[in-house]
Amino acid sequence: MFQELTEPNLVLPLHPDDFFVILLGTGTPRAYPNAAKPALVVVAGGRPLLFDCGSDTVRQLIGCGVMAQRIGDVFFTHHHYDHNAGFPDLFISSWRTHVGVMAGRSEPLRVYGPSNTRQIIGKFHDALSYDIGLRLSYNKSDAGGAEVVYRESDEGVLLDEGGVRVTAFGVDHHPASPAVGYSVEFAGRRVVISGDTRPVETTLTASRGASLLIHDAYNAAWLAEVRDANPDLAVQVMNPAKYHTTTLEAATLAATAGVPHLVLTHHIPVPRATPEAEASYTSGMAELYSGKITLGRDLMRLDVP
Repeated sequence: MFQELTEPNLVLPLHPDDFFVILLGTGTPRAYPNAAKPALVVVAGGRPLLFDCGSDTVRQLIGCGVMAQRIGDVFFTHHHYDHNAGFPDLFISSWRTHVGVMAGRSEPLRVYGPSNTRQIIGKFHDALSYDIGLRLSYNKSDAGGAEVVYRESDEGVLLDEGGVRVTAFGVDHHPASPAVGYSVEFAGRRVVISGDTRPVETTLTASRGASLLIHDAYNAAWLAEVRDANPDLAVQVMNPAKYHTTTLEAATLAATAGVPHLVLTHHIPVPRATPEAEASYTSGMAELYSGKITLGRDLMRLDVP
């Protein structure tokens, strides 16, 4: 007997009072084992909201049981390829998977992001036009699911439905601009997603009063070691440091904001999954921040208390 991807034992139950995060990908543009390209899903009020869409996103959604067919809302922080290259796969997989216990989308996919989102994601959608046409004419897929609707903003509320509010705030990821972070509120609780950014006041402001802050991070000492071992590639190695946040800067920001739980993601470089490597990667953070520090890993679940 074959194993259908939508068999009930493979699907994560979602409930109306749920509020949690699953890290789908904690890696970077560089390819690392066990660190997929950036993406995470926030389940709020039983509704899964996808933030960023790296190339491994559909497989990771299957891996955590959320499933692509449940995704109707995709939020982009910015448009580096490691954050959006999975969109064509997600678009088709969420629409066309209609067997077993879970139907695919029959409505347009809702896409949110900074003010260049339609320009960029629209090209991905346009590139699928031949395939979409075949699926409509031959496979008889639902016509409504073939479309994308966009809502763009570099700042402000992008979604406010069913007790769930998602607010964008501008961050600094130059030269990738515009770029945003997100605040997700539900049932009087809030999680903040920094996106990729230098340390900025907007992230600090959004994080005040939040239960959970998920922030990109790199270890400055480790990156310097990579540079020193590869002097001919010093510019390529160190340029990412110009538009990201160090582990120590993230700790300082979380302490200033008073947020009780800091989760690091988008690791540069990705640490091995050993206690020694993780302790080295987060070295010095506890001296700056007394809250809980979690080194994010793929498919890790984080409840929003």
